[in-house]
Amino acid sequence: MIFVALGVLVLALLVSLGRQPLMARTPARLAGLALAITVAGVAVYDALRGGWLGGSILLTAALWLASSSRAPRRPADAGMGRAEAASMLGIAETAGRDEIEAAYRRLMLRVHPDTGGAAGLAAQLNAARAALLQR
Repeated sequence: MIFVALGVLVLALLVSLGRQPLMARTPARLAGLALAITVAGVAVYDALRGGWLGGSILLTAALWLASSSRAPRRPADAGMGRAEAASMLGIAETAGRDEIEAAYRRLMLRVHPDTGGAAGLAAQLNAARAALLQR
């Protein structure tokens, strides 16, 4: 039973690290994640030995540590400058409305989720178009 719990913890670690490149995490966040996994392992061990209250408290602490060690998510359009938006659409920063719309349509036909594309990339293209058209 302990091996199953440890396997689940290792799987959770791999899934957590797989969501974001390892280099994007700071050493403090990695240490917090390692501590969360250790505390979760101790919680499982304590619960298996009959200490349900202590195990529950430790598991809650492990979940809190794991959630606080995750990198904050940045909205797709937060802080997107005109240069970044133009680069994403593959046009010049001085492009007019028609050129922006044409580049947006051309790229959106390739990456739209309804045609098998990625929803995240489509959201970034929407944010880039909005950043260029609002000015």
